[in-house]
Amino acid sequence: MSKRGLLAGQVGRRLAPKVTGLAPGLTSSFVREALQRAIRGVGPLPGAAAAADEQLREQHGDVDKAVHEVIENHVRYAGAQGFLTNIGGVVTATVAIPANITGLALVQCRMIAGIAHLRGYDLEDPRVRNAILVCLLGEDDAQRLVKDGTVPAGPADLATGPASDAELDLRISRAVADDIVTAIMGKRLAVTVGRRVPVVGGVVGMGADGYSTWKIGRYADRALLPRAAR
Repeated sequence: MSKRGLLAGQVGRRLAPKVTGLAPGLTSSFVREALQRAIRGVGPLPGAAAAADEQLREQHGDVDKAVHEVIENHVRYAGAQGFLTNIGGVVTATVAIPANITGLALVQCRMIAGIAHLRGYDLEDPRVRNAILVCLLGEDDAQRLVKDGTVPAGPADLATGPASDAELDLRISRAVADDIVTAIMGKRLAVTVGRRVPVVGGVVGMGADGYSTWKIGRYADRALLPRAAR
């Protein structure tokens, strides 16, 4: 990681506990709403399972290739700031959260849900939905949550383990909300620094969103093992 990226992340983590002040409405209920919209479909985007099945047809039944295409498509979505703003606005019509941030969360949830569907998981299962949200945190934070006991297991085991409960659901949702605030503040700092160089500031957010989506997609690809193989 570059010094700029490390500094951005450190600042974001220091400010993450101030969730309400930084992004009113960015709560556990928002996280669940974004996931629900990602699975059901929103605006021009069909639901996660339908989109994933289309990729599976295009790849002639090759699941691994379909997963790759799902990731690549969502990386492109994440890089399109205007698209994210339009999608995010649908989710946040009644709450004060920046539309591009909510759009990115929805796009990444949809990508992970599509991967989970292709790997044989039931998207209506609360355990699977928790696994999707843990994947949304990325590998490092997901492993930290397991290590400190916030969640009992990694995504694949979480999706197939004992039934989830309200307390676990809330812990996971809060962790995701805090992580989104960390990302908001890190990106804001990176954009501020980038503005010192002509043109750079305008593309920092786009590049950061695309890269983070690619990393999360790759993690979900590794973490959500094929259900039949478990």
